[in-house]
Amino acid sequence: MKTVLSTLNAKYIHTSLSIRYLKAYAQPEYEVELAEYTIKDPAMNIVTDLHAKKPEIIGFSCYIWNIEETIKVIKMLKKINPSLIIVLGGPEVTYDTKEWMDKIPEVDFIIIGEGEQSFKQLLDELNGEQNFDNVSGIAYREENKVQIKPQRNKVDLKVLPSPFRFEEDLQHLSKRVTYIETSRGCPFSCQFCLSSIEVGVRYFDREKVKEDIRFLMENGAKTIKFVDRTFNISRSYAMEMFQFLIDEHKPGTVFQFEITADIMRPEVIQFLNDHAPKGLFRFEIGVQSTNDATNELVMRKQNFNKLTRTVTMVKEGGKIDQHLDLIAGLPEENYDSFKKTFNDVFELRPEELQLGFLKMLRGTGLRLRAEHHGYVYMDHSPYEILKNNVLSFDDITKIKHLEDVLEKYWNDHRMDETIEYLVTHLFQTPFDFFQDFGTYWDEKGWTRIGHQLEDLYKHLYDFLGSNKRNELTIASGFMKYDYLRNQNYKPRKPWWSETLSKQERSKIYHSVLENPLLLGEEFAKKQFSEKDLFKHTVLETLPFNLDHYLKTGKIINENSFVLVHYDAIHSNTTVYTVLSSELDTKVS
Repeated sequence: MKTVLSTLNAKYIHTSLSIRYLKAYAQPEYEVELAEYTIKDPAMNIVTDLHAKKPEIIGFSCYIWNIEETIKVIKMLKKINPSLIIVLGGPEVTYDTKEWMDKIPEVDFIIIGEGEQSFKQLLDELNGEQNFDNVSGIAYREENKVQIKPQRNKVDLKVLPSPFRFEEDLQHLSKRVTYIETSRGCPFSCQFCLSSIEVGVRYFDREKVKEDIRFLMENGAKTIKFVDRTFNISRSYAMEMFQFLIDEHKPGTVFQFEITADIMRPEVIQFLNDHAPKGLFRFEIGVQSTNDATNELVMRKQNFNKLTRTVTMVKEGGKIDQHLDLIAGLPEENYDSFKKTFNDVFELRPEELQLGFLKMLRGTGLRLRAEHHGYVYMDHSPYEILKNNVLSFDDITKIKHLEDVLEKYWNDHRMDETIEYLVTHLFQTPFDFFQDFGTYWDEKGWTRIGHQLEDLYKHLYDFLGSNKRNELTIASGFMKYDYLRNQNYKPRKPWWSETLSKQERSKIYHSVLENPLLLGEEFAKKQFSEKDLFKHTVLETLPFNLDHYLKTGKIINENSFVLVHYDAIHSNTTVYTVLSSELDTKVS
């Protein structure tokens, strides 16, 4: 029977590892076609494409981010072809399976849990005697009653065939994220996470994993993300893999890992700081909360002091970007407690701070005990909470406002020096800045419209003018500096009105050219003419000594000039600074 495996990814650059494992395991007895889409694709377009493949069996991999759109597709397909056999699998339908069978009568089978063996057994029966009682780990209908057959045994991961050797995938490897797993399961029992349900950790064959990674790199894979829930649970295993990746990586490849930071030993971090090429690794670290009582309620063991040590050592090493996660809405974490959690983690200055909101996932202990903490949450995916006994809906809304500007102004790194100055000097805490700005942003209605880069600077300037007008001069100086240094090409029209006339710029350029060493030896070597400076640089005055601030973090109220050179040929931007007082005699 013609079989197609499909899923709706969150983004085009994502790929589904699950359907590739199913396809690999089904071969050579069954030839399965893969068809991936995104949740942004119109349902009619997906249905049209799938129908054109003339399948007799279609399987969908289901998650909280795609289940609603997947249901639309399923219902349309079944109306077009009532004889089509529809199979669902994935974490979203593994739990409350009977409810899903009742809710979606168009579905014929659901694979429960790990799917490789169950799906192949199902294909055996669909293409044979159709005695589904022989298949473990499925739900199906028999005489209008839902039958559920639990899984018998876990698959031996060491014998699973590679999901990466399909010819049709090779041309896309350089453009998409490739997901890989070296283990399944998690040693921890966090009650908000599905991984806590599977007891123990099982490993794939190490040498086969290495061969897969070599193959992916040789065929152009650029971003390889390990989906292991805790990559570093075994120190010896993690060290072996880190060494392998350092030794055999291809230039331009990035590897991402989910790391449990408080169990990472300092000697491991030191090894990475000493030997890993810059940019090769990226760590994702789930902090979630720094409230010990909250962590205890969700059975999450975490030593924040050791986590801080790890994050700090990695950051000081300068080799690895870190993405830290927080969850708003965990048990007994009220607004003030979450504020402390946010400030605790922002103090570490991670390259990215992801703020999420608790989702009551099917099958998790927290969902089963939702009433105990007064949780009210969405009936449909992603089951995000609306409130609980200590956090009101208004509190959650405020935190969402904060999350919006955090993403735009910190995680995108458009104005790092500006934000650092604001959260250190002008606002009581980082949380206060992001919260106040987020609330202002929402009141202005900016959430509902798109924004150019210049708009983001103008909006921040407006906010500071309404909130911190007396300190606006210094803040706007930092904003100008960040704006100019983060451009790849000379900006045609900066977001502010020019403060220097053409004549004033000409005087300063003359002064600089007469004594180029004022801007350093590198500047002097370039031997610019005045024409070069007018054509390829921007000159702006700042109300403080920028060079002193960058070296010490302290503000001295003496004017300085920033001269930014844009080398269009090499796409290179260079910033030079000089004190106004050093140029006074020359300018006069």
